[in-house]
Amino acid sequence: MKSIKYFIQSDKFNIPIAVKAWVKTFRNDRFIAVNDGSTIQNLQLVINPENFDEALLKKINTGAAISAKGELVESMGKGQRVEVLVDSLEILGESNPEEFPIQPKRHSLEFLREKAHLRPRTTLFGAIMRVRNALSFAVHKYFQENDFLYVNTPIITGADAEGAGEMFQVTTLDLNNIPKTDEGTPNYKEDFFNRKTNLTVSGQLEAETYAMALGKVYTFGPTFRAENSNTSRHLAEFWMIEPEVAFMDLAGDMDLAENFVQYIIKYVLEHNLDDLQFLEMRLKNEEKQKPANERSELSLIEKLSFVLDNNFIRLSYTEAIEILEKSKPYKKKKFKYPVAWGVDLHSEHERYLVEKHFKSPVIIFDYPANIKAFYMRLNDDGKTVRAMDVLFPGIGEIVGGSQREERLDVLLQKMRDLGVDEKELYWYVDTRKFGTAVHSGFGLGFERIVQFVTGMSNIRDVIPYPRFPGNADF
Repeated sequence: MKSIKYFIQSDKFNIPIAVKAWVKTFRNDRFIAVNDGSTIQNLQLVINPENFDEALLKKINTGAAISAKGELVESMGKGQRVEVLVDSLEILGESNPEEFPIQPKRHSLEFLREKAHLRPRTTLFGAIMRVRNALSFAVHKYFQENDFLYVNTPIITGADAEGAGEMFQVTTLDLNNIPKTDEGTPNYKEDFFNRKTNLTVSGQLEAETYAMALGKVYTFGPTFRAENSNTSRHLAEFWMIEPEVAFMDLAGDMDLAENFVQYIIKYVLEHNLDDLQFLEMRLKNEEKQKPANERSELSLIEKLSFVLDNNFIRLSYTEAIEILEKSKPYKKKKFKYPVAWGVDLHSEHERYLVEKHFKSPVIIFDYPANIKAFYMRLNDDGKTVRAMDVLFPGIGEIVGGSQREERLDVLLQKMRDLGVDEKELYWYVDTRKFGTAVHSGFGLGFERIVQFVTGMSNIRDVIPYPRFPGNADF
């Protein structure tokens, strides 16, 4: 059976069709708007109430699943190009209007999060999920077209790739009777894996080992972080895109990141324009509720075009700090967070550089070593590492990457300095012993790019079932 999207785009009229979909609205006892999720546009069914049983018509409520057969004709009404003159109608699944919570009216995002199993029935979340789907497909399409191999890295791991320790523990031990060692600590030798294990925060380290054998690889899978951050920017479960490339330095890594993000954004603009136009109108209405000084200067599609139409400006962290220290917001003490060499940049600093100073996407590189991870290549100055962040308007950092430290002696020293257990990561260290070479990669939080492309302000609204502190429903 063909989808509603197919019929709406069809150039054929006066042909018999059959559709199965959910009722959006039923008005004037004649016009039924239905949608099957394939497009943001509803298909209008036109019935003659005299040809149908009254009891059946009473069951045509919002949310009901129906099957209809009839003739696809050119519509004479406003708002649609085609409609269906119905001659056969069947109720597949009833919906009680007094109980169905997703009625054809505006619902708050907070309310819809409580109904996450039903919120894809709304026009908004249908659009978000189609955009998410298109972005996901574009990710694989880009890498496959560029000769990358898709590698599935472990979800359960004993390694802490970020060194932050904010990981969800995995265990089969009886929590009411945990076996202990002679020292009184949990005896993980009796656990399922005979050791302490966690849910992964990144597939990067494992992906590196495959890049050093297969050349160009990427991961795209779920990652987890037990960070107790109850904000609009954090999730406990999210998806990460992480390419790793052998024989590529930081300049190549920046080229790859720029080309990649432009490709997937262009793909969505070309394939999901209806959804983006709807999301743009929604965002405009939301912006009107904000104070004038907090409103975005760019519409949603203008923001996406901003990324496509401008070359990414590249500058060192040191240069970025100098620009920020000379800026009006800094001199007038408008920045909430401090600006000084050696301090990590915050979103307000990143957005100033993108939106005010350069008016272009920005890539900052060569960050201080003390604010970056152990696996990033140390520069000759001994103070900075070959790291880079890609900054976008409205959101700040969107991509983080680096040239990896390929020198065995330097890597081991950095691990010792930062307290990273060499024995735990012996397999990672091995890649520096056997055929080591320059290599680089980056990470892109998938929900962050979905959030940017859809214009949604809360990251919990761009994933089907968000996981955050105190919430693991559905």
